Amino acid sequence: MKAVITTHVLNLDTGRPAQGLEVTIYRTNGQEWQLLDKAATDADGRISGWLPDYTLEPGNYSIVFQTGSYFQQAQQQTFYPRVVIEFSVADTDEHYHVPLLLNRHGYSTYRGS
Repeated sequence: MKAVITTHVLNLDTGRPAQGLEVTIYRTNGQEWQLLDKAATDADGRISGWLPDYTLEPGNYSIVFQTGSYFQQAQQQTFYPRVVIEFSVADTDEHYHVPLLLNRHGYSTYRGS
């Protein structure tokens, strides 16, 4: 069964998936951010095993990508030591895919399918 929220990270400097990038996901209750899960991207730059048995609730979520340590392992500097993507879930019957296109000096994201 696919997780209700997924991500995929591509390193645009290399044109390859970003393997081994540490990622955490949070949900806010309006006051505090609650850690839901953490994982590292696989060889395809994806996280497929997080949020097992999680029931999606409406609200605001945050995915934090530890880009600084990822680039440090590759012995490269980056301008962005971490990337935080906040997004809103309205329809809990939908799947939410939040990809990250990454390079050492910038990044882009969008709502995927």
